[in-house]
This record gives sequence, structure tokens and C-alpha cells, in this order.
Amino acid sequence: MNDLGVPLGQLLDSLKDPFVFCDTSHVIRYMNRAAIERYAGKPAEIGRSIFDCHNEESNLQIAQVADSLALGEDEVLITDDERHRVYMRAVRDAEGTLLGYYERYEPAR
Repeated sequence: MNDLGVPLGQLLDSLKDPFVFCDTSHVIRYMNRAAIERYAGKPAEIGRSIFDCHNEESNLQIAQVADSLALGEDEVLITDDERHRVYMRAVRDAEGTLLGYYERYEPAR
């Protein structure tokens, strides 16, 4: 529960866009309903490496962005095309230590 009295899983499941959280070892630790549906039948699943789900070029980009997040960046744009913008966003604890990251989507304007 959070201060709102709503379980975070239910809150994240209400998002229409996929939400996949990875820890600093690049292991998928949480997927919301939209992500589970979108990636059904693919190697994206809780407990697996995010690197199992992407090609070599994407894996290199993920690793580089994760390094930037570890060095203090809060968010990095990774895709900007006619469909959407995709950002990798840091998740930190109260002391600022990186706990992991997730992708954030914005529809094209």
C-alpha cells in the first residue's frame, strides 16, 4: 500500500501503456497487465533478463542508458518517432540510490 491506500500493482495495472520495471541487474521484476498482454509469447517475463527480450543493438542502448541513470540521470529519451517517444526512467530510494528503471511512453503529437 501507499499513502493513497491503493495497492501499487492495481495502480500500475490501470495504465494503458506497458510498464516493465527492471532492477539494476537488468532482471524484470514487475510487469503491469498491459505489458503482460503486449509481450505474451515473447521472452519478456518476470525473473528474466531484459536482455533476453531485445536484439544486440537495443541491449547495448539499454546498458548505456542504465549506466547514465546510475551516474545520476533521471530520464533518457531512447526512441522518438512518428508513433511515440520512449524514455527510460530511473527509480531511486529516499537516499537517491538507483533501484532500477522502467520505460515511459508518450504518444506522438
